[in-house]
Amino acid sequence: MNPEELLRHPLPAQTPKLTLGCPLLDRLLGGGVPIDTITEIVAESGTGKTQLSLQLLLAAQLPTSHGGLSASSLYLHSEFPFPFRRLHQLSLCKPHLPENPLDRVFVQPLHSADHLLDLLPRLDFLVPKFNIKLIVIDSIAALFRGEFENTPIELKRRSSMFFKISSKLKFHARKFGLAIVLTNQVVDVMGSSESLRIGNSISFFSSGRRVSAALGLSWANCVNTRLFMWREDERIGSSENERVGEEGETLENFQTRRFIRVVFAPHLPDSSCEFVIRREGVFGV
Repeated sequence: MNPEELLRHPLPAQTPKLTLGCPLLDRLLGGGVPIDTITEIVAESGTGKTQLSLQLLLAAQLPTSHGGLSASSLYLHSEFPFPFRRLHQLSLCKPHLPENPLDRVFVQPLHSADHLLDLLPRLDFLVPKFNIKLIVIDSIAALFRGEFENTPIELKRRSSMFFKISSKLKFHARKFGLAIVLTNQVVDVMGSSESLRIGNSISFFSSGRRVSAALGLSWANCVNTRLFMWREDERIGSSENERVGEEGETLENFQTRRFIRVVFAPHLPDSSCEFVIRREGVFGV
């Protein structure tokens, strides 16, 4: 968009948002997940990125008066069978949903990055036909696992694929007013530096490991907002309350605490909050 077009069609004063289903998490994101852009959730396995994605599938169906989009969702998964049972469990705990909310979640498995590229043109037909306003891809990293070799030519081809996918997603997001949410995995970071940041690529700690988002800097520059989830194992009780096993070994009690952080976003400061996963969903604390 050039300056003349911007004057004729000024941007809205406030970008519409999709609630995350929790006031504290919405506050962290300045009101929720913004539409027209790509929001990425980075985390190691078992931290809660899929749980939050499922919650968003239901939140999109809420009326706009409750922070939703009054619309259906498309869930593209690449790693495991879709967790219908968990989604059904969440749907029973969420008020203000329409009747038969699972019928408004459309699920499609993905097998590769090329498969995703082949699917994207179909959005011109699927989105208006089924009133889709949220697209979740879980996960983007799995589509590139083992598909490209670690050579300059292959890495260049992979980067080109990144930009093709992200540009098409952003085009459809702006065209139809979609919220695009992607999940991403982490990789271990080697080295002793306490803080490593290059552009939009930064390392973190999760479960005692130094990690960073998979797919590197090229992909980091393709997303608008990056959220990072991590876990910390905390010892419960004092040494006086230690339990002893059958062979005399010390048994320690630990609890897992989970956190979510805004790593970068054009409209948000670097901030974080703790969250928990309950039967009813994901909630900030």
